[in-house]
Amino acid sequence: MADTVIRAAEVARKTNETDIKLSFAVDGTGSAELETDVPFLNHMLDLFTKHGHFDLKVKAVGDVDIDDHHTVEDIGICLGQALREALGDKRGIRRYASVFVPMDDALAQVVIDLSNRPHFEYRAQYPSSQVGSFTTELVHEFLWKLAIEARMNLHVIVHYGLNTHHMIEAVFKALGRALDEATSIDPRVQGVPSTKGVL
Repeated sequence: MADTVIRAAEVARKTNETDIKLSFAVDGTGSAELETDVPFLNHMLDLFTKHGHFDLKVKAVGDVDIDDHHTVEDIGICLGQALREALGDKRGIRRYASVFVPMDDALAQVVIDLSNRPHFEYRAQYPSSQVGSFTTELVHEFLWKLAIEARMNLHVIVHYGLNTHHMIEAVFKALGRALDEATSIDPRVQGVPSTKGVL
């Protein structure tokens, strides 16, 4: 892939529940501009962006007076769509990644195949159902929608942890690092990294 190719995309999604504008650059500097009504998600997306060396802008308004579900879900959808569009035919990428990230007491693992065959596996048991006002089950919702829309095979395992915040933080850091590795260009790869000739 030539150095001049810009791997970036913008996505807008407006429903009766949310209004989202998102831009994502694979080859970024770790810059995040996040305006959502879900502070904990802002924090996690900031970590994801920094550790993945991406650039991410999100402006999202949602029906958080009901709960955070629709906003978190729809941001996952938009980010997945932007990632898929930014990668195009995935020519030259490494495709696979497996990353462990510790966060104090917690250890998370994220394994990725940018296969164009969406699948999601999630193994996590958190000590608490809430981190502040954020419901921990929404981590699953976000990652599931991200995997589907990006058309990637995503496995997330939280091996252990005592602090729920630390456990989720380790997941988002590992996600950023794994996506950075899987999307990186390998000069040895000729064309698309598949014996099928297409992903």
